[in-house]
Amino acid sequence: MERLAGKTALVTGGGNGIGRACVLRFAEEGARVIVADFNPDAAGKVVEEVVAAGGEAVPVTGDVSDETSVDQMVAAGIEAFSGVDILLNSAGGGSTADGAVTDLSLDEFWRTIRVDLFGTLMMCRKVIPVMKEGGAGSIINISSLRAVIGTEGADAYTASKGGVLAMSRAMAMQWAKDNIRVNVMAPGVVLTERVAAFIKPDNPIYQKSILGPAEPIDVANLALYLASDESRRVTGAVMRLDGGASIY
Repeated sequence: MERLAGKTALVTGGGNGIGRACVLRFAEEGARVIVADFNPDAAGKVVEEVVAAGGEAVPVTGDVSDETSVDQMVAAGIEAFSGVDILLNSAGGGSTADGAVTDLSLDEFWRTIRVDLFGTLMMCRKVIPVMKEGGAGSIINISSLRAVIGTEGADAYTASKGGVLAMSRAMAMQWAKDNIRVNVMAPGVVLTERVAAFIKPDNPIYQKSILGPAEPIDVANLALYLASDESRRVTGAVMRLDGGASIY
């Protein structure tokens, strides 16, 4: 099956982790993929993987928190594939400098907000007119389980991902009339290479995630559903992917 045949997907943060898994999964299902990443080498390597497997992809480099850079990424993608049908906002993430509101630096707070929340806003702002012109679209924004339940120790990240969640619901209402769907994935722990390096099998998260922590392919499979026409009546949804941690 090629569930995304004839569609073009733009994936930010596509060079590594969840973004990379989504790029490969989308391409496997027939999508042409614009692989956007801050690291040109990472984006290029993923594109090579796609092409080697018989798919179509182009790399674009830029910073989602910079308007000029976003304009250039979107324009480069459109030049390659003439439009954008799917937008997956995967760029961003927290850092070890995060913490409680009383402790974290304001520089770290604004860095996180600018990349995770403002970056998502900028990508949507620039891609939605393209989707309107094309007559439809699917936007998939990545929030976090932290935005859905109470957690400790990452208040900047929680705030940014909470903003992504709320903004996505508003966007779903705003653009439904244009047949543009906006949905949110809210993963818990995802065992990317970076995360797996410090979360060992004896970590309590394995007990709390009663089905086990997610892997990048699990997120990619959910993203595929939201990107495809199988979810044509789904918008404004917030889908948890946490191995059952939030019901533990």
